[in-house]
Amino acid sequence: MPSEIIGTGALWAALVAALVITVIAKPEAGRLARGAPWALVVLAIQSLHFAEEFSTGFHERFPALLGLAQWTPVFFVAFNMAWIAAWSLAIACAVTRRATFLASWLVWFLAMAAVGNGIAHPVLAVVGGGYFPGLVTSPVLGAAGIFLIRALMRRAV
Repeated sequence: MPSEIIGTGALWAALVAALVITVIAKPEAGRLARGAPWALVVLAIQSLHFAEEFSTGFHERFPALLGLAQWTPVFFVAFNMAWIAAWSLAIACAVTRRATFLASWLVWFLAMAAVGNGIAHPVLAVVGGGYFPGLVTSPVLGAAGIFLIRALMRRAV
């Protein structure tokens, strides 16, 4: 299997978990719209996180840590930009209360990816014995992801 598929496996698992949560939670347009401000915050921090990862060589160091071939810069940028675009569209749908199921699924995935990054990067830094690409922005991203999850779980008053 290519390095890109294996190395992004945790994200694909989070995408499936977000789908399960979305099916169980039965998305509500109002709740999703109320979570949109936090989703925008998380998306902004995720964009900064991606910039930190790219500029410090995450696409080289992370696959190598797993014993995989390095990712090309083109793959890494395209992968991240595709998700940023999908999340942007999902947030726009949330705000306008359209495509609620799809938007909810993608916003839940954004939240889970944020929390996962908040946990994974400090662990990678410990395993790597020092700074690991993405470490600086990951705690803020993880915390914002938790606030997004709380917003998505909050019932209407």
